[in-house]
Amino acid sequence: MIKKVRQHINQNEPLLFENSSPGKRGYQLPPLDVPAVDAAKVLGAQNTRAEIEGFPEVSEVEAIRHFTRLSTQNYAIDLGLYPLGSCTMKYNPRVNEQVARIEGLAWAHPYHPESLTQGILAVMGELEKMLLEITGMDAVTLQPAAGAHGEFTGILLIRALLESRGNPRKKILIPDSAHGTNPATATMAGYSVENIKSNDRGMVDVESLARAVDDDVAALMITNPNTLGVFEQNITRIAEIMHAKGAMVYMDGANMNALVGIARPGDFGVDVMHLNLHKTFSTPHGGGGPGSGPVAVKRQLVPFLPKPRLRQIGGQWSWNYDLPQSIGRVRAFYGNIGMHVRALAYIMAHGGDGLRNATMDAVLNANYIRALIGDYYVLPHKAPTMHECVFSDERQAKLGVRTGDIAKRLIDYGFHPYTVSFPLIVQGAMMIEPTETESKAELDLFVDALISIAKEIEENPEMVLKAPHNTRTSRVDETTAARKPIVRWKPN
Repeated sequence: MIKKVRQHINQNEPLLFENSSPGKRGYQLPPLDVPAVDAAKVLGAQNTRAEIEGFPEVSEVEAIRHFTRLSTQNYAIDLGLYPLGSCTMKYNPRVNEQVARIEGLAWAHPYHPESLTQGILAVMGELEKMLLEITGMDAVTLQPAAGAHGEFTGILLIRALLESRGNPRKKILIPDSAHGTNPATATMAGYSVENIKSNDRGMVDVESLARAVDDDVAALMITNPNTLGVFEQNITRIAEIMHAKGAMVYMDGANMNALVGIARPGDFGVDVMHLNLHKTFSTPHGGGGPGSGPVAVKRQLVPFLPKPRLRQIGGQWSWNYDLPQSIGRVRAFYGNIGMHVRALAYIMAHGGDGLRNATMDAVLNANYIRALIGDYYVLPHKAPTMHECVFSDERQAKLGVRTGDIAKRLIDYGFHPYTVSFPLIVQGAMMIEPTETESKAELDLFVDALISIAKEIEENPEMVLKAPHNTRTSRVDETTAARKPIVRWKPN
């Protein structure tokens, strides 16, 4: 029995082609006030056509209602909780959007001369300053367009520094609790990857790490807190081990939502890290972007940062291209400026105390969920939870129900599913990150849904195995959909 269901139901929507009737028009154009032109003569007959075969013909009201009804089928952060673990899908305050749409900022063009872009350059300069304070690093570049792009930039910086010392080295060490993009990044930068196992508390096994570090190791790529939502309590010792061998520490900062205002990576030995502005600093990144992945570094890596670098001389902002050791551009122009504006608005609206409170609320919310559903789902690692918690479907799997089935049943309760089957080090992972922007009432609804599903599995697992039941589209064959997708509509 579904409790406290919130549904946003509209009728199933046919394709626009199916609404089409010959002769319908959704527009009216005024008479020409210039001489008519024969397009075929001007453009060439081979470049023109009288009509588009099969093009839908609908009225204005049909077009409007079609797209409006389609919009009601979207799940969005403005509608409800987005518990995607590792993604930090927090609500984006509207003041951020208002600031980003200020005409002078929204229409700033990268080809404008510096004399006409002092405002936007000042925004970037202020953001760099605040990110350095938050991270405890020495310099930052805003160029990278997203987190994985930031990772790649960071490892290229490490490679450039080691090459300047005479040996770029051969390997990157990556814990099994790191983000999945880390091994790809290391490989793209020309390194082989060696995996480091976690201990029974879900943290890097320090002894295993110490044995793995030799003169061929360039760096350790560590996610902290890691993908289990666990803070690496030995991070300072880990940095000491790496530095003693001339290797460096790269920190994946995608989970900074658990650290801002509480701990600074630069203070516990990190040499280079990236930030996800579109996660920690609130710009929603569902639907593919855009994102922003600034990279912050310690002093020894500063000469290698991408160029140009922002500078201020005599109160005037300008770009410095005279950087002979730079790895060069990693992004056209200066990064995704809209993300920078939104992130700065978010930081300034909160202030230092507000950022710290947001972090504490994020951690509190995750622990609240962990405490309430801990009797119904298996928690594989008992270390303290930070901003997210990872459960396993171990108990439910004994009855034939897996994490993907539970996620699909959750849709019937009006919630977006959690992250399914990740991280890979947890069999049947259920990765949940509520973020700080969710109220206790919303969390209680979500927890009630998960508990209801757990009980339902004990009594009637078939109900979950056939979910979702209340959606416009029932469960699909995901394997066939992935291997043989139907992407083109064909009329009967």
